[in-house]
Amino acid sequence: MSVTELKSAIRRQVENRLDRAARAYLDDGGLARVDFTAPAGEPALSPPHSVSWRIFKNPVTLFIGGVAAVILELAEPRVRTGVWENSSFRTNPVGRLKRTGLAAMVTVYGARSEAEAMIARINAVHDRISGVTPCGTPFHASDPALLTWVQATAAYGFLEAYHAYASPLSDAERDDYYATSAIAAGLYGASGAPRSVAEQRRLFDEMTPHLESSAIIIEFLTIMKKAEAFPHPAQFAQHSLVRAAVELTPAKIRRRIGLGPRYGLRPFEGRVVRRMARRADRLVLRSGPAASACRRLGLPDDYLYRPS
Repeated sequence: MSVTELKSAIRRQVENRLDRAARAYLDDGGLARVDFTAPAGEPALSPPHSVSWRIFKNPVTLFIGGVAAVILELAEPRVRTGVWENSSFRTNPVGRLKRTGLAAMVTVYGARSEAEAMIARINAVHDRISGVTPCGTPFHASDPALLTWVQATAAYGFLEAYHAYASPLSDAERDDYYATSAIAAGLYGASGAPRSVAEQRRLFDEMTPHLESSAIIIEFLTIMKKAEAFPHPAQFAQHSLVRAAVELTPAKIRRRIGLGPRYGLRPFEGRVVRRMARRADRLVLRSGPAASACRRLGLPDDYLYRPS
């Protein structure tokens, strides 16, 4: 066996082992009950050549982007009250993350019929959630303005995490991502979701005066550093990944909500995070949503991992 063949064999063994570990780890989130390979040939909400499909295959940047999105969501008082009082973040943070991850994966990779049915169920839950913030401001989870903020922060987090830590994207690719994401966001009721980087920046500028610091944000970050959000071999870097999420939030907002330099990345951690993200971007998890969705459409498992 040549050196090249030996390296290839070792790589396949590592991929297979990580694939099994990741699949077992995600089962509790419900991914095992979603068949991304069916119905055969049915398209997703976005096409396989879209930037969304490329971004969502990377588990490292998805975690970073998801944490960054929640930071931004918790900075908005009405969203913070709705999320913190009507979800299991404090009692079961990993389960909550897995369910959120399932929704994101189905939205991007699931067959259109599966995605639309899931979104309808989520919207029905939102219709039943309302309340009042500690300052006395009423809110409803189906408010298009709040849904727009939630969808915009999620789109920003996932996009910018991939761009910053895995692979830089062009301005055109980032605009394409927002335009594609806005279609699904509209199904969730986020009628004002940004369709370009310029619209995202304008929305963030408009929202910044309404954002505020909160002990809940710090509590969330503490929970995410300790929660078992990754299979065991990757847990050592979780503190760094949470710091990477803080670093990803816009500097103006970070200052406003009180996340000073001590919450962000330390110099050596940036290299570690980028190395993890870039390696994850080349890892073909054949039983995962991305590869399974490719098979549904008659594409090779490694379609999303080939040089563009």
